[in-house]
Amino acid sequence: MPAPSPRRPTWTEEHPLEAVRIVQGTAVPLDRSDVDTDQIIPSDWLKRVERTGFEKGLFSEWRDSPDFVLNDERFAGATILVGGPNFGTGSSREHAVWAIQQYGFAAVVSSRFGPIFKNNATKNGLVPVEVPAEVAETIMRAVQADPGLEITVDVDRRTIEAPAIGLEAAFPLDDAVRERFLEGLDDIGLSLRLEGSIDTFETSRPTWLPSAT
Repeated sequence: MPAPSPRRPTWTEEHPLEAVRIVQGTAVPLDRSDVDTDQIIPSDWLKRVERTGFEKGLFSEWRDSPDFVLNDERFAGATILVGGPNFGTGSSREHAVWAIQQYGFAAVVSSRFGPIFKNNATKNGLVPVEVPAEVAETIMRAVQADPGLEITVDVDRRTIEAPAIGLEAAFPLDDAVRERFLEGLDDIGLSLRLEGSIDTFETSRPTWLPSAT
């Protein structure tokens, strides 16, 4: 039986996810509740064919205002986005996660995430740090008071820390999701762990079964 036809490289293989163990740096305080995915990345940006360049559309309608927090140079270079409650509600667009990541954020903190947004985040390597409301509020006010506040998100230990204000809190992360981050795996990456078994099956499957070729 002929060997399987060569397959085209997947997005995962051409643009592999990076393993995430520690996210450390400063933060941007987005003090707004119920931020939905259309506000994160307006629908006009969904027409793009490429999967890059979405950082330009991140909160693009709000960024027209000079006093919007992303236009505040004190928060330039931040790697953590601190949002209000109910962050990422609304439609299921993955583009919202891509825009946040491509802007430079590696983690988002909130007291509650939209379930679909949170799921999309974990599958794309963006760490959703869901903490109790009082912890989220403490972090928000501390960052507003001190834009240089150092925050550490430890995926391995499932904790967020800000030593300068004596804060350490745990956040939930399923074991399987934690492994995704530590190993840098998306759904395709998980499947490719079984590539040998898949190839063996393809070379031995009956010829009368449907084929991808």
